[in-house]
Amino acid sequence: MKTITYAQPPVELPLRTDPEPVPVAGCGVCAALAAQRREARLWGDRSTVSDCNVELRNHPHSEEAP
Repeated sequence: MKTITYAQPPVELPLRTDPEPVPVAGCGVCAALAAQRREARLWGDRSTVSDCNVELRNHPHSEEAP
C-alpha cells in the first residue's frame, strides 16, 4: 500500500438534523441529563450538549415507564 504524501480534500460529514431527544417524564437520569444539557448550552459547550443527547437517546427504559 502506497503512503499518501500530498494534501487530500476534507472529509465532509452529513449534518444531523433530527430533533433532540426528549427526557422521559419521571426518570431521574433523563432529568439530570436534560439539566446538564441545558447548562452546557448556556455555557456554549456544544460537545457536552452532544454527549447528553447521545446519553438520552441510549438511556434504556422499561415498557412500563411513564
